[in-house]
Amino acid sequence: MVPDTAQTERRTRDLRPWLIYGAFIAVGAALDTASRHFPTAMPFFLPWEFNWPMYLATGLGLGWYVRGLRRLSPARRPHPLRIALYIIGVLSLYAMLQTHIDFYAQRVFFVHRAAHFVLHHAGAFLIALSWPGAALSAGMPRGLRPVLLWRPLSRVVDVLQHPAVAPVLFVGLLYLWLLPSLHTRVMLDSNLYDLMNWSMTINGIMFWCLVLDPRPKPPARLSHLKRGLMILLIELPQMALGAVLSLSRTNYYPVYDICGRVLDVPALSDQHYGGLIIWLPGTLTSFAAMIFVLMTMHRCELRAEARGAAKNVDSAAPQPA
Repeated sequence: MVPDTAQTERRTRDLRPWLIYGAFIAVGAALDTASRHFPTAMPFFLPWEFNWPMYLATGLGLGWYVRGLRRLSPARRPHPLRIALYIIGVLSLYAMLQTHIDFYAQRVFFVHRAAHFVLHHAGAFLIALSWPGAALSAGMPRGLRPVLLWRPLSRVVDVLQHPAVAPVLFVGLLYLWLLPSLHTRVMLDSNLYDLMNWSMTINGIMFWCLVLDPRPKPPARLSHLKRGLMILLIELPQMALGAVLSLSRTNYYPVYDICGRVLDVPALSDQHYGGLIIWLPGTLTSFAAMIFVLMTMHRCELRAEARGAAKNVDSAAPQPA
């Protein structure tokens, strides 16, 4: 009996995602085993300490995004630049936590601050700028989509992205994790260390998605004026913290001596470099965000004027007898 070709193709198509997921998990298991038993033999671009949540988030985030791009119509598909921004943003987050950069970040303060700048600012900024929601929603499994609309989750997001909460949380987490006593505990406790990294990453993505929303209000949560004010609110406290750390003569983070410094940099100079990373790149990120908000506001005003002109033309047109 000749098998039904259409049925065979359908079975193959249904089986293909599970094969991809299986291969993905197998690669993760191999990296996990290698990083546990042969950490010093791992190349620089592979994990020093394998992290399953980061591995899954990166792989699924990229996989669902690519599948979503294939499912979207050409009219809804994002510009190639936005696609590139998303991929670079996700890979930059992965690089900070799943390559040997993380090894240095646990032992050198200014490398730690550079990694957190990527997690909380640069990488999250690029992901928000790419505005990947449509592609991710189209690419993820259908069973997960209702979770995004789950009312308790939506309420939590509403609170975290409230204009009175979002800037305080954005700056507050930066200050919290740099309290010397807490920072010492974090750097010596792997669970707290993971919590710090994840909280900074998720908060950065949520904040910049709120500020860099390309849409007008509504449907955006905030007007362009409020977005600009939020940028100003986060800028001054970051500059103050960076100035204190970069100009102080007191070493606030001797924990890096306990962790074992791997670069020949004096402790105080290490802290000064870290403070400068908080101060200068953070300022440049806020400046770029303000430019984007102003450009978006101008673009929305032009579109509103064009719609108004079109309505006036339609209303002035002679009516048929």
